[in-house]
Amino acid sequence: METQKLNPTVVYILAIFSLLCCCFGGFGFILSGIAFFIANSKLNEAEANPENFDPQSMKAMNTAKMIALAILVINILYLIYTLYRIYTIGWDEIMEQSTIMMEQWQQT
Repeated sequence: METQKLNPTVVYILAIFSLLCCCFGGFGFILSGIAFFIANSKLNEAEANPENFDPQSMKAMNTAKMIALAILVINILYLIYTLYRIYTIGWDEIMEQSTIMMEQWQQT
């Protein structure tokens, strides 16, 4: 019987896109949460029947799961930071600072 291989490519792609989405107020936690969920469910399926899966692919999927988890934590921390800034500074002040920075950038 041939062993099945786990393909962590989708998990890596979702994790990388979620890291890029971190710049949007930490909303990349959605993609990284999905990536972590996919990796976790595939690993649970492989651990239930380890003789049917390639050990190297299980190791690669575990690495992808750890990367997705790290990016998930980064996104959640940045989301908390963004919400804290909105609560303490206020949305109007943040938008005013953004406008000033854009005007300075356009002048240079």
